[in-house]
Parts: sequence; C-alpha cells; structure tokens
Amino acid sequence: MAPPLVRRLITAASLSLVVAATMTALPSSTANALSSDVVISAVYGGGGNSGAVFKNDYIELANLTDSPVDLSAWSVQYASAAGAVFQLTSLTGSIPAHGRYLVQQAAGAGGSVNLPTPDATGTIPMSGTSGVVALVTNKIPLVGCGISCWSAPNVKDLVGYGATANVETLAAPALTNTTANARTGALTDTDNNAVDFVSGVPKATNSAGTTVSAGDPGGPGDPGDPTPGTRRIHDIQGSGRISPIVGQNVTNVPGIVTAVRVTGSSRGFWFQDPSADADPLTSEGLFVFTGSTSPTVVIGDSVLVSGRVTEYRPATGAQTLTELGGTISTIRLTGGNALPAPVPVTFPEAYTKSGSLEAQPLEPSSYVLDWLEVHEGMRITVAQDTRLISPVNTAFSELWVTLKPGENPTPRGGTVYSGYDALSSGRLLILSLNGGAPAANVGSTLAAGTTGPLDYQSFGGYVLLATQLGTITEGGLKRQKVLPPKKQGDLSVATYNVENLAATNPAAKFARLAEAVVDNLGKPDILALEEIQDNNGATDNGVVAADETVAKFIAAIETAGGPTYDWRSIDPNNGTDGGEPGGNIRQVFLFNPARVTFVDRPGGDADTAVSVVRERPTSNQVSLSVSPGRIDPASDAWASSRKPLVGEFLYDGNKQLFVVANHFNSKGGDAPLSAAVQPPVRSSEVQRVKQATEVRDFVKDLSVKSAGRAEVVVLGDINDYQFSPTIQTLTENGTLLKTLIDTLPVNERYSYIFDGNSQVLDHILISPAIKGYSYGVVHINAEFSDQASDHDPQVVRILTGCNVDPLPTRCRPGSPVVDE
Repeated sequence: MAPPLVRRLITAASLSLVVAATMTALPSSTANALSSDVVISAVYGGGGNSGAVFKNDYIELANLTDSPVDLSAWSVQYASAAGAVFQLTSLTGSIPAHGRYLVQQAAGAGGSVNLPTPDATGTIPMSGTSGVVALVTNKIPLVGCGISCWSAPNVKDLVGYGATANVETLAAPALTNTTANARTGALTDTDNNAVDFVSGVPKATNSAGTTVSAGDPGGPGDPGDPTPGTRRIHDIQGSGRISPIVGQNVTNVPGIVTAVRVTGSSRGFWFQDPSADADPLTSEGLFVFTGSTSPTVVIGDSVLVSGRVTEYRPATGAQTLTELGGTISTIRLTGGNALPAPVPVTFPEAYTKSGSLEAQPLEPSSYVLDWLEVHEGMRITVAQDTRLISPVNTAFSELWVTLKPGENPTPRGGTVYSGYDALSSGRLLILSLNGGAPAANVGSTLAAGTTGPLDYQSFGGYVLLATQLGTITEGGLKRQKVLPPKKQGDLSVATYNVENLAATNPAAKFARLAEAVVDNLGKPDILALEEIQDNNGATDNGVVAADETVAKFIAAIETAGGPTYDWRSIDPNNGTDGGEPGGNIRQVFLFNPARVTFVDRPGGDADTAVSVVRERPTSNQVSLSVSPGRIDPASDAWASSRKPLVGEFLYDGNKQLFVVANHFNSKGGDAPLSAAVQPPVRSSEVQRVKQATEVRDFVKDLSVKSAGRAEVVVLGDINDYQFSPTIQTLTENGTLLKTLIDTLPVNERYSYIFDGNSQVLDHILISPAIKGYSYGVVHINAEFSDQASDHDPQVVRILTGCNVDPLPTRCRPGSPVVDE
C-alpha cells in the first residue's frame, strides 16, 4: 500500500505532542534540532525608534503542544549580528498550551503604544536591523559557539535576522523600525530562518492571550470599527502564487461567507468579494483559518475580517494556500446575502509548466495549475456531467472526476497514467464539505452542479469543497475473474497486497480476501502476499510472529471453497521493515501442496542473506543456499523497508521455479503532482532504485549460474511505475526480466488508483526461460468503493509444453486471463 498523505483535517499550526494534561517539563538537553514544542514565534528590535509604534523591543515564544510548558529554568539570549557575546534574560512561569509568551526588552525614546503585559522583562537593546535571538533551556550564557550557535547544547531554537551568519541555514529578513519578523502561520520549524519567518507589521501576544498590533497601515487601524479597510481579497491574493503582502496584518477585509468548516483542527471559513477587480489573475476568494475554534459565521453573512496574511504550505514540496491566520477578528454586518456567482470549471489542455511555479507568471488560459491558482478560494462549479475516475472514498466523502472524458480513458472508466509526461489534465478532486457522499465506483456519473470554494490541501492538492454535490449515478462496474485454465498442468502464480492483514482484523475482511483468492483469482497454485502483519497487528509490543494471521487466512480460503494452502515466510526483526508502526509487515508465500512442492533449505532467518549455489562446479543446476531466504537483509537499501522473500519451488514433474516476492519502499516523501516545482521531486525513488539493484543482481546471479535456464518470477508491490527508473533497473531495461504489465494495451496498465490516476504499482516479471504464459491484472478493488484492499491482484499462468521451438499456438503471449 502506498501510505496516505496527511489530509488537511489538521494543520501544522495545530499539531501537538500527545502529553499529559499536567504541566510538561521538557528535557533540558533538547537542542540543535527541529523544535516541535516551543519555538521563537516573533522578534522585533525597532521599539522606540523613529517611526515605531511600539515603545519596546520584544521576543515572542509559542507553545505547539497540548499542555503548558514550564519555562522557569529557561532563558532567551541575544547577540548582535557580528557579536560573540550573548546577553541573557531569565524566563519565569510557564507558557500555556497552544499559547504565547512575551518577553519585553529595552525601550527607545519614541513610540506611542505599550506592549501587552509582558510575561518576562529584560533590558536588552536589540538591533532594529540585524541580530541573533536564541531560546535556551538553561540560564547559562552562550559562549564559544561562533556562527553555529543553533547546534550548541541546550539551544531549543534560534533565529538570525538580517546581515548575520549566525543562523539556522539562512537568515530571516532584516528588521526595520516598522516591521517585525513572525514565524509563518503554521509555526513550523524547518531549521531554515529564511523559510520559517516573514516580515510584517509588529504584533505581540502574551500568555494571557492579549494581543496588541501596530496596526494595518492600509486600514482604519481598529478591528472593532465596522468600517471596511482599504485592503480587498484580490489585494491579498495578488497576481502571483504568493501574496504580495504575506506576513502583514490586514484589517476589516470585506466579503461574503461562502462556506464554513466547523470540525477538526483546521476549522475556518471561506469568504469572497462580490465586487471583483478587472485583473483576471487575482482571486476574489480567501480562506480564514481559525484553528480548533469553530467560526460563528454562516454562509451568506457579510463580514469584515482582520488577521495576518499567511502562505500555508501543507506538505514538503507542495504549493501554498493563501489565507488569513493569526489572531482573527470577524465583524458580521448582515446575513442572508446572495453568494457570488460560481465560475464554471474550464481546464486548458496542458497540466503545468516546468520549473519553480512560484517564480513564474500565471497563465490560466494555458495551464491547469495556473487556472486553479487564480481561482483559489473562489466558488467554482462543474457545469457538465462528469465521470468518476476514482471510487468515492466514503470515509472522507472524496472522489475524482474527469472534465475531459476522452483523455487517456481505461476500458472500465478510469484515466490511465502512462508516463511522467502523460499526466491527465482533466482530473479534479471533489470533497463534499458536509460529508455524506454516497458509495460509487469508477465509471459512475456525477451530474452537473457540484459547487463550492476551491481549496488547496496536502491530500490531492487543489480540491473543490462542495457545498452542493451533484447526483451520482452508479455505472454498473463488475469485478473481474480469472478465466479457467486451458490445460491441467498450467501453473498459476499470483501477487496480492492484502493491506495490513492481521489476526486482529474482523473475520469479514478475511472472508472477503479469501473469496477473491478462490473466485476471482481461480485458486492460484502459488500466491505471494504483501502486507501480512504480525499476530497483534499495530500493537507495538515486540511480537513479530504472523502464524496466527496466516492460519486465519488459510482457514478462510478453505471455508470459501479453496485448497488447504501451506505457507512459508520469515519473521522480520521487530520494527525494522517499515509499514504501520507495530505491524511488522512482511511477504508470505501461500502454495497448494497438491500442485507444487516447496523446497525447504534450512537456515533462513531475518539476518541471513540467501545466495545462489551451483550443485556442482561445472553444473548449470542451481539451488538456493536457504529457502525461504531474504536478499541481502543487511544492505542499507532495505533500511526501514521490507526485505525480498525468495523461495524455491518444484512443479509439473520437478521443474524448478524461483519466486522472489517484493514490497519496495513507498512513495511517501515525494512531492505531489501539483508541486511548487515541476516536475515533482521523487525523493523516495533513490531507495527503490537501490532495492531494484539488489534484486536485479540476485536474479542475474541465478541467470548466469544456470546458463539462463532458471525459471524466475519476480513479483509484488514494487511501488513504482512500469516506465520508472526502478523498473528499468530491476529488469536491466528488459534484457534480464520481462515486465508483463507492458504486454497489455496501454490503457489497461494499472493496478492501483491515486490522485485520480489509474496507475501501476504492482508487478509480475518473468525470466526469459519462461517461454509460454498468459497474464492479467484482476480488477476487484482499486476501482470500487467497497474494497478488501486498495490494490488489485495479478496472475501469471505458466503454460506447460512451451519450452520448444517454434512455440505452439497456445504458448504465444497475449491470451486473455481475466473476464467479467
């Protein structure tokens, strides 16, 4: 299973540690790392200077956790841009859960506004341009750390701003008398000051929650005044991807509420200006983030909203969502107002351009991602009937449709992904904001009329949040079955990712999977399973054995009318093979002992590497050193990932067959398809290519030592596409192994659906010694709302009597394997 990305049901601003409800005393040794608890949230050094509003400099802290944190042993320390001497201010008391803590510093001769009552007071005159502030978990002045004070012991967080080299990666913006640096709305610590901080109007908050702002120079300066400010939503959105006033506070921005989210920790509302400007590149809609507080406004309210302009980046590599965050003030003027007319969705032909999208001008008539960006936050509508290209995820009321029905269609109604440069541009993600989307399968019809604001989230990128969802008409898709074998001696080998199967799962899941093995897969002689968990599933207590899980599955298959399978596997070391924490997933061979014999060669365990052995020095007869065995389990290619399981089988009169079952590392960590930099960075690919190299070298050893006579099947969840560097490496560009998915028509090459793309993650590959075969993907899960797994299984049938020239007619590849 490819791990799901984090959905924007929570945001980085509301992430917290799971801690006791009592005050938390954090370890004093916490240092020089990403801070996930207390961070520096703002710094200001222009207090009392010419043009300043505030009289004092200040440092503000933020607590990201669910509990108060004791600061009584801590300090904040300041040094000039070039200085090696830090001045120290002791902290007292605590910082509340998800609260702020204000440290007031020296006053200047000017300014007219006092800070909120400070939680701690120092006398440090901070620079109004460049300097360094450190949050330290003791009260010992920092000395001797040079320009690497971020890594000094007990430094919890550090920000260098302006012209200083003492920074986390890169400096935050220089300060002025009228600007402070504030951590971005998500409060994320990436250890890069330039990324984490933005410059804007000074605004300080203390532990009591009292906030005082230097005000919005473009507005009336009083968020309680029911007079619209001079800023409009299109001013905030600007004509690019990043707001031209990001980091600044805005006051009394007018608009009509178009949608409200009142659940989860990413609550808020969308509002839109009914009076659009003349610039087609500026959006008229905006999201207001209220965190875990439910907004009190309702759809149709006319409001004035004050807050800080933020660019929320939901995941590494993703684009940003322009929003209002920070301390939100909303004035309701009237209710029951007509909503701005929705914009019909009309996508151009090309999906996106290359390079950094944030550095390029918007071209909405040429690129889908640009069209979506200029309508971010606005009401849009799907004005025509559309086809579902993913099943409805009823848990999240999500579905993907295509606005271009003739684009890359599969025979069963989906949209096939056939290459990195062949991304379908008609795909649109829809989420029913109020829930309740009915179950429906690929190929179903969504009637025209789905309408709502356009959001950007970590799961799927741009998404139409439907306040009105069109009627869905089921398309009648049927699950497929393997055709009966043509000859009794044929050997069937299948692969199936059973999605975290554990003995603790309900009996219904075992029954569904077993029914598929018997009825849809035709009782394969050898079945390689991926994602078999240990006996207690996700419970992390050191148990690694999976005998109860496998026994329960075998019994379910027998109950469904299948054979009594035998099985082989190797238990992993605890917590070393990735997957769901505590689950200890692994590959397992099931085999029908009435059809095949498993050749047991003792000695295989979690740490022993299997090797290829010649029976005699001059012989082409080969065997495995251990069976079952694992390929080079000590290699760093398999770090936190499943190790391939290798088995030696005999079939059809003692013919030898070597089977390698795989589950390569997932695509977690890759940039999304809608990434800010195009083409998206595929960082996880590096490890999969290393894994492919390990398996390729093992298969090559089998081939060389057997003089090419070894019959080998490499199969499983490779977690990569048929056109990927992973598969090219694994097959040695098709010379070592044949990629069977490539024998199907292009529009039938898929086993999984993600982001509306019917794509390939699972594979069966065969060696040249296997002359006759038939093959197919059996579509029983990925296209259906009701799934036993999120993957479709695959079957290859090795046809007997085919090791002759010329090949008999029945041995020629291309015979159909599945039917509805």
